[in-house]
Amino acid sequence: MLKNKMLLAFLSVFAVFLLTACGNSENEEGHEDEMEMESDSGGHMEHSAEEMSSSGEVPEDLEEADNPTYEVGSQAMIEAEHMPGMDGAEATISGAFDTTIYTVSYTPANGGDPVEDHKWVVHEEFENPGETPMEPGDESTMNASHMEGMEGATATIDSAEETTVYMVDFVTTDTEEEVQNHKWVTESELAPAE
Repeated sequence: MLKNKMLLAFLSVFAVFLLTACGNSENEEGHEDEMEMESDSGGHMEHSAEEMSSSGEVPEDLEEADNPTYEVGSQAMIEAEHMPGMDGAEATISGAFDTTIYTVSYTPANGGDPVEDHKWVVHEEFENPGETPMEPGDESTMNASHMEGMEGATATIDSAEETTVYMVDFVTTDTEEEVQNHKWVTESELAPAE
């Protein structure tokens, strides 16, 4: 009987410890500045809505698209799941650019688990990328800051595609969070708004 009571007491203390540890999402200064990333079974990253918003700044040498399928200010439907609640959301186009876009794998510069097949990084977000597109297997340092630990990390190119890419604003379909200036969505990940 005493053994069962001790086990119950131990489990109770352990449960309180777990709840306390899991419930404390703030950093030491009391701010929630760190963006939470969760990796799925394939090593891909799922991002929060706040993390997917940006200031809207783009590299100086990134060229605006001359004749984009979706013009700035127009609406389109997103057919991509870079984050939960993205697929099926109606987007407002906030930028359209002609470039080469890459999927990349890298280890964050600030440590952490490796990221595989991250979508997307544009050619102009790499350090001295050269004029011609990089190819799968090439390595280059990223100047992008879409996610914490991305800037300064060495990326391995997984795929490359010359296309029009878009920066978009949308409201997530699951939590109705507003995402501003999300970088990037390819033309093939958009469909005409109904």
